[in-house]
Amino acid sequence: MKNLLIVESPSKSKTIEKYLGKDYKVLSSKGHICDLAIKGKGGLGVDIEDDFKPIYEINKDKKATIKELKAAAKDADHVYLATDPDREGEAISWHLARELGLDLDDDDRIVFNEITKNAILNALKEPRKIDMDLVKSQETRRILDRIIGFKLSKLMQIKIKSKSAGRVQSIALRMICDREKEIRAFVPKEYWTIEASFKKDEIAFKAELSKKDNVKIEINNEEEANLIYQELKDPFIVDKVSRSLKKRAPRLAFITSTLQQEASSKLGFGAKKTMMLAQMLYEGIEMGEQSQGLITYMRTDSTRLSNEFTKTAFKHIENEYGKEYVGHYRLKNDEGAQDAHEAIRPTSLTNTPEKVKTYLTNDQYKLYRLIYYRALASLMADAKYDATSVIIKNGPYYFNASGSVLKFDGYLKVYADYDASKDVNLPELVEQEALISQEIIKEQHFTEAPSRYTEAKLIKALEEEGVGRPSTYATIIDTIIKRAYVELKTATEKGKTKYFFPTEQGELTDEKLKEYFSSIINVKYTAQMEKELDEIADGKVDNIKALKDFYERFEPLLDEAYAKMEKKEDEKVGELCPECGHELVYRQSRYGKFISCSNYPSCKYTRSLENKVKEEPEIIDRTCPECGGQLLKRKSRYGNYFIGCSNYPKCHYIENIEGEKKPYFKKGRKNAKS
Repeated sequence: MKNLLIVESPSKSKTIEKYLGKDYKVLSSKGHICDLAIKGKGGLGVDIEDDFKPIYEINKDKKATIKELKAAAKDADHVYLATDPDREGEAISWHLARELGLDLDDDDRIVFNEITKNAILNALKEPRKIDMDLVKSQETRRILDRIIGFKLSKLMQIKIKSKSAGRVQSIALRMICDREKEIRAFVPKEYWTIEASFKKDEIAFKAELSKKDNVKIEINNEEEANLIYQELKDPFIVDKVSRSLKKRAPRLAFITSTLQQEASSKLGFGAKKTMMLAQMLYEGIEMGEQSQGLITYMRTDSTRLSNEFTKTAFKHIENEYGKEYVGHYRLKNDEGAQDAHEAIRPTSLTNTPEKVKTYLTNDQYKLYRLIYYRALASLMADAKYDATSVIIKNGPYYFNASGSVLKFDGYLKVYADYDASKDVNLPELVEQEALISQEIIKEQHFTEAPSRYTEAKLIKALEEEGVGRPSTYATIIDTIIKRAYVELKTATEKGKTKYFFPTEQGELTDEKLKEYFSSIINVKYTAQMEKELDEIADGKVDNIKALKDFYERFEPLLDEAYAKMEKKEDEKVGELCPECGHELVYRQSRYGKFISCSNYPSCKYTRSLENKVKEEPEIIDRTCPECGGQLLKRKSRYGNYFIGCSNYPKCHYIENIEGEKKPYFKKGRKNAKS
């Protein structure tokens, strides 16, 4: 063996090894090989008194992996570290270099934004040293999260029985709780509208009252509405007709947050599912005898596209749709964007969604199609509309009507499936023309409270506030749900859209964090810390100073909270445990409230609040790949869903709900949670 190349993912290693041939062996670290130890003072794995020196230890499940990598590295002429092109990936490369005894002054590190043959070969031509500023930034984030996660979580567990508190997850919880308070405090305000409907040349249209004597009108009650209604008499007179050509530019190619938002609103995918599917598309899909990554790296905050891709795309657009559909390249990054990677795009426009569909699962195809056409649409011409605005007069009252008709589809040629806009037709109207109303409707309304956050809106809000980074949004949401601080559910029985509702424990957690840690658990300070981590990555800020500044603020707040925060006692059921005789109490899990023994963990007795009807399996439109039986969606005893074969127990095929095959464990061993 001449060369060893190490990546993070086993599936990625298989894809890359096919590109490089016999001179290379490609192995996987299978993610992080080590982490901060759970030892030392406070079990932090960080020596705070010695300039926050981290104590690392090999993950137990990675010892065999390290042994294999060491043996391979010993036989190799050169070792290349090709972990993901971000701070986490840089840190993994650094840990690998230390464990494998590589010289940090050697050019061992290669990075690529897509898993294609050309991208890999080009990366191997430009190896570099491990970027220690990126490593320090990741290490600082990990230390901050460990200190807050351990010290603050321990306090919250002791005092109010909350499972954890985190630097960024607590801000997401704060936003959800604050929005709920706004909704509860909201007092609806009555208002009325008056609308006249007309018909000309078989085209029906409506106009809404907007002004009286050229002054904007507000109708606050039924009495005011009735007075106006009684004054309106036919005919209505067309006062002014304005026509214009309006353009609508395509949205930019996806970054991580906009991909998660659009996949949520257009495909109904949660952030976690979206990132899991995107990871598969990035790492490589088996397509016949070849394997290829279909999209570029999916953790990015930049809308930048490479010159090579834009040139290819412009040529593709002209050939496929015509010269008039060719747009122009636009770039718009937020102030805090790292711009380390391109936007999320297809690695090759020749891999059309239709061409690769047979190699993808249904969900992979849906997400790939969305990414493909969003990137292509971003470089296409604006859509053009014939817009008409009409002012219709009735005495001192002015009514407005507007219409818009698509004249040139532009980027909508490929993105129309994801666009909800529709034509609104108006008939040909001329000024001073008289119109007879078909109906005049006065209608009562009430102002509505602010909407609760959906997953997409929460991600957008976090991004706008500068809280979290592309790789963290899905984890943040997953954490606050798992901790039973929030529930993601529909607002009504018939509703489909899911919103975040804080639980009682979530609101208590937020309340105590506000009371004792408002100076560090707030949007402004958390965003400033993110900016500081970026500056550490750029070599502009000393990471030890940043950690000291944080800890000098945090420690006194923690001491005060221990001294003053009241301890919450479990609510008693009023019964004794049938197994040990201790009091039964109410407890909360991510699946809801349940009854447990106060003598836990010595006594493990639990029961649900009520006897629940067993959920029947749901038939899904797929057959078992192992036996051909019908696949069913079932609910496990842990309350989550999985996919299994209808021929069980003869066939033990099982997947998690995202479609990943899971191992089956025989009786006597713990069954894998789906």
